[in-house]
Amino acid sequence: MFLSDIDIKKEVKRGAIILEPFNESRLQPASYDIVLGNTFIVNDTHTTSFIDPANKVFPKTHEVRVPDGEAFVLHPRVSILGYSKDYFGSDHYLIEVNGKSSLARIGLLVHNSAALINPGHFLQVALELCNLNNVPIIIRPGMAIAQLTFSPLSSAPKQSYKDTGRYSKNNVAGYVPPKIISKKK
Repeated sequence: MFLSDIDIKKEVKRGAIILEPFNESRLQPASYDIVLGNTFIVNDTHTTSFIDPANKVFPKTHEVRVPDGEAFVLHPRVSILGYSKDYFGSDHYLIEVNGKSSLARIGLLVHNSAALINPGHFLQVALELCNLNNVPIIIRPGMAIAQLTFSPLSSAPKQSYKDTGRYSKNNVAGYVPPKIISKKK
């Protein structure tokens, strides 16, 4: 079961769902649109010969900040991380990040696999942006990029992401991939 627009708004007012900033015009019948932020993490392809996660070999990356009103050109077959402007989370609901069909139809993928936000996780979500099209796609800070759905839990969880999750020591910090130059063995 998912919360309706009426229930999302009620839970935001009650403080059971945090959506900052909350903009009622972004409420959909059973979801809430989030917008793209200004920070992007891009692989340094010129120094990355391969990625081997099993051996903890990751690409060197750099951060790109795009001011409001300007554009980021996402080229075909390129995958980057982008962050939401919206800060959100809940101790009481499972939140799912979903793509927008209008963007999917032009070949923009907004998440590859990390769609679930556990109760207790509050963040500006990292979006796994990938251009599946054969032409560049322009993305801009502030554009509607994804939508959130909220599912009630069957019971209160025994553990909270605040205590057990990747960010339990600093739950407000978003994950940024390590800036590591791969070294061949």
